[in-house]
Amino acid sequence: MQTNVLSYNVNSCITDYWCLLKPRIMYLVVFTAIAGMAAAPGTIHPFLAFISILSVALGSGAAGAINMWYDHDIDGLMERTKNRPIPFGNIAPDNALEFGIMLGILSVFMMAFAVNYISAILLAISILFYVFIYTIWLKRRTPHNIVIGGAAGAFPPMIGWSSVTGLIDPVSMILFVIIFMWTPPHFWSLSLIRCEEYSKAHIPMFPVVYGTQKTRIYILVYSVLLILVSLLPVFFLQRALPYLVCAILLGSMFLWKAVRVLILKDDSSCRRMFSYSISYLFALFACIILFSIF
Repeated sequence: MQTNVLSYNVNSCITDYWCLLKPRIMYLVVFTAIAGMAAAPGTIHPFLAFISILSVALGSGAAGAINMWYDHDIDGLMERTKNRPIPFGNIAPDNALEFGIMLGILSVFMMAFAVNYISAILLAISILFYVFIYTIWLKRRTPHNIVIGGAAGAFPPMIGWSSVTGLIDPVSMILFVIIFMWTPPHFWSLSLIRCEEYSKAHIPMFPVVYGTQKTRIYILVYSVLLILVSLLPVFFLQRALPYLVCAILLGSMFLWKAVRVLILKDDSSCRRMFSYSISYLFALFACIILFSIF
């Protein structure tokens, strides 16, 4: 009996395993964690700060690797993801799963033993939320997958904050909410471009289920909410006024991009929105770091 078996390259290079970690997401995760650490009251030893950031990076990579393991069947159906290491045939699914689990356990134990248990618990929750709540439960079942699942990516600044304080401070949840509100307009702008691919892979993304026009309206709604919550750090930053000016300028551009997505209804405006949303979050959290330290 002849079977079609995907031939995996046993000599997978380091680059393939690096791609499993979703490095572009990892960079953003690490940066927001650093912002949480900078904004937190108190100090942390530089070595412990390094271990904390390394743990967050490894935890993010672990979640990304397990996500790629679970989604490798649909990744092969989409143009954006078909060249990922597993569907492309460079890494076997079981190897990716083992790699992700190993990194996840290592990251949480490093955080617990070197930094504090609260940060380790938050890191574990973030990884488990991304894997079980978003990837396994929500992504293929509900168009609200990004809205709810976005919470997983909102934990890093809280983890950075708790690394310094050893506490879950309600104030740090402001940073959580900023990323939580940022995620839908960021990802929906991409899903508008890839709507047909998501439909082909039977993933119920918002534009697939509710249509592109409603998605464009919701992008604008969430953009307004994002701008409002982005102003809240003025209550804990040392230099509130400069931050407020920067947040308003950055937010105004974000809102303008969202308006263009609604009015122009073309892929070009969506791409610009997606691209700017990444720059926006980096810039906003850079301002949080800057105006926390100086």
